[in-house]
Amino acid sequence: MSEPNDPPEPVTATRPSPLTTTTTTTTTITATAAPPRPIRILLADDHALVRLGVRLILDREPDLEVVAEAGDGAEAVDAARHADVDLAILDIAMPRLTGLQATRELAALKPGLRILMLTMHDNEQYLFQALKSGACGYVLKSVADRDLVAACRAAMRDEPFLYPGAVTALIRNYLDRVRHGEEDAGQLLTPREEEVLKLVAEGHSSKEIAEILFISVKTVHRHRANLLHKLGLRDRLELTRYAIRAGLIEP
Repeated sequence: MSEPNDPPEPVTATRPSPLTTTTTTTTTITATAAPPRPIRILLADDHALVRLGVRLILDREPDLEVVAEAGDGAEAVDAARHADVDLAILDIAMPRLTGLQATRELAALKPGLRILMLTMHDNEQYLFQALKSGACGYVLKSVADRDLVAACRAAMRDEPFLYPGAVTALIRNYLDRVRHGEEDAGQLLTPREEEVLKLVAEGHSSKEIAEILFISVKTVHRHRANLLHKLGLRDRLELTRYAIRAGLIEP
């Protein structure tokens, strides 16, 4: 028993134990979407230096990639069979198959393939033939550094591309021809007749044409007679002039 005068016993305060806090760090990994695949391009021109120049224009764009090249229309068609390409850029005047003939074959071979014509010819006849053959654009080589990249991207958006300044004149010319009821002789010719016409206009003999196309000389003569009759022409010279107008050979 404590005496009244004894001092009170000290009270020891008990502090609660400090809480141990565990911090969990959550690392969020954000998946980075893979960049879209570049537009894969087939480039065809019978001049290696032209191909090199065009390739330099295209390869500096991250969304464009030249994956195949060809030196003529026949090589272009063969390359398209074996390469995964989205867009073909074709010169018009090439040996074996012209760009126009190759365009028709490519359009049949790969309906989803976009095709641009790249040419030195500021010529409405070539333009109309190109569009009828299945091309979705027409670019002049003289302004390729300005227009070609835009034309490639337009083609992949399913938009036509025509070089500036030509549209009004070409449409007016076309409408004039329609109003005058001019017949489109190009629709009358079969693909084989076009091949024969091109070779005749290039100066090949009947024997040479037969060897190139693996047909008989007699068949060549028959095709030539059909050409003269269908086109209302008289001789080889007039066939050559027609081939130039139709874009099968260079003037």
